[in-house]
Amino acid sequence: MNLLHDFSPGLFIIQAIILVVLIVLMRKFAWKPILDSLNTREEGIKDALDAAENAKKELQNLNAENERILNEARAERDGMLKDARDMKATMIASAKEEAQAEADKVIKQAQDAIAAEKKAAIADLKSQVAGISVEIAEKVVKTELADKDKQLALVSSLLKDVTLN
Repeated sequence: MNLLHDFSPGLFIIQAIILVVLIVLMRKFAWKPILDSLNTREEGIKDALDAAENAKKELQNLNAENERILNEARAERDGMLKDARDMKATMIASAKEEAQAEADKVIKQAQDAIAAEKKAAIADLKSQVAGISVEIAEKVVKTELADKDKQLALVSSLLKDVTLN
């Protein structure tokens, strides 16, 4: 109750006027800049969030692009390795074929040389045998035909061996 006795209407009105003036001044000089700075800050935060979202999307796109490039590089590497293996196999097969052809050629030449040497040796042997046979025949004929009785016996034995058809 002491409050009601100490109440002064003039003081109340002056304090109310000061409060209204203070509110008007605050509204004009403080609230507007504070609200503007809050709006600016809110827009800055919103822009930062949008930029972060865009950066996140950009990062996802870059990661997807990097993965695609890596997959392409792997596929290209695998293709190059396959081509290299195929080329290696082709070169080995070609070298084997060439080596086999060369070996067959050398074997054929060796066989031909052996056959030619064999023919020459047989011909030489036949020639030597023929010569020896003629020499032996001459000596036998000389010995056998030296005597007339032996000549007649040889002729009759040869005639017995010959059969007429």
